[in-house]
Amino acid sequence: MLRVLLFLVPLALTIFALVDCISSKDEDIRHLPKMVWILLIVLAWVIGPITWILIGRRRGAAAAGGQGGRGGRSGGGWVAPDDNPEFLRSLNDEQRREENEKDRELLENWEEDLRRREDELRQKDDDENPPPSGPKGPKGPKDR
Repeated sequence: MLRVLLFLVPLALTIFALVDCISSKDEDIRHLPKMVWILLIVLAWVIGPITWILIGRRRGAAAAGGQGGRGGRSGGGWVAPDDNPEFLRSLNDEQRREENEKDRELLENWEEDLRRREDELRQKDDDENPPPSGPKGPKGPKDR
């Protein structure tokens, strides 16, 4: 079992360092060009990956734009959705838009229902109390 670990740990370290070196931006790589680092990682099987991890790439605050190790974020880096104020604002705007649409539909339905009820009441009033008509017959001398 120990013999297997003596082989797998350096192999995993080499694979990690190689993938990390290949995916690194050129401006984050220190001391040597990227191709030289790749060759060093592959050919110097244990020393190459350890050297890459320790001194080959800027990490932490230095890679994030040199913000003094305060845990700040880089300007153009990836931010998780729940930490991204623009994403949260867009969710809030979308939710507000949906609520406004529902409110508008509800208001239109209420107004339509109100108009219908007013028309029914007017029609009912007109049926119960017909409008008064003019005087019945001509006015004669008796009516004066």
